[in-house]
Amino acid sequence: MLKNRIIPCLDIKDGRTVKGVNFVDIKDAGDAVELAEKYMEQGADELVFLDITASSEKRKTRVELVKRIAERIAIPFTVGGGIASLEDVSDLVFAGADKISINTSAVLRPELISEIAREFGSQCVVLAVDTKYISGDWKVYIHGGKTPVPLKTIDWVRQAESLGAGEILLTSMDHDGTKTGFALDITDRVSKAVNIPVIASGGAGTMKHFKDLFTCTQATAGLAASIFHYGEVSIPELKKYLRTNNIQVR
Repeated sequence: MLKNRIIPCLDIKDGRTVKGVNFVDIKDAGDAVELAEKYMEQGADELVFLDITASSEKRKTRVELVKRIAERIAIPFTVGGGIASLEDVSDLVFAGADKISINTSAVLRPELISEIAREFGSQCVVLAVDTKYISGDWKVYIHGGKTPVPLKTIDWVRQAESLGAGEILLTSMDHDGTKTGFALDITDRVSKAVNIPVIASGGAGTMKHFKDLFTCTQATAGLAASIFHYGEVSIPELKKYLRTNNIQVR
C-alpha cells in the first residue's frame, strides 16, 4: 500500500509566492526559494510549483526560478504553468523539474499528454484539473480558473489517463483558500475513476482535514499552501497527527 504524501504548493506570480481565495484576492506569501528549502527541511514529500498567471498571460514558466529552487531541494519537484510543448518540458526538466503539470494546454490539445509521456515517461505527466461545481456537475476550468470549458471532470480525468497521464492534481475552485476542508465528494469520485495517483488540492485548513481526506477518499496525497506558508500547521506536526490516527504517511 502506498504511503500518503504531504505536498506544499508554491503558487507563483511575478516571481513571488502568493495565495488567494477561490482563485482571486491574491496576497504575497514569501520568497519561493526560501519556502522551498524550508519545506524540504520540514519533511515535505514533494513540492509543487505553479506559475499561476503564465497561461492567461500567454507566456512560459519562469525557468530561472525553477532552476534556483531545484538547486536547493532534494525531493520530487513538480512544475506547472504555461507549458505548451515538448520544448517547454525539456527546458524545465533540464532546469531540475522531476514532473510537469499541465492544464490549459492539455485541454486545448489533449495529444500533448501522449507526446510528453512518450518522450519523458508517464510518471513525468501530472494533469492539473481545476474544477468547479456548476449546474449539478463538476466542470473543468482553464487559464488559471478564468475560463470554463464544456468538459465534465470525471470524463476528462479518464481520458487523460488513457492518453498517458501518470498523476492527477485535482483542485476544487470552490474550496480553494477557504480552509473549510477538501472537496471530498469529487476527490473520491476522481480517485475511484482512475488507476493513477490523485493529489487533492483546495480547502486544507486543519490537520483534521487531511485525516478526512485520507480516510474518506482514495487520494494518496494532500496539497496545501497558505496553512504552511503562514505557519498555521507545520509539516512535522501534521505527519505526527496523522500517524497517531493510524494513517500511513512517508
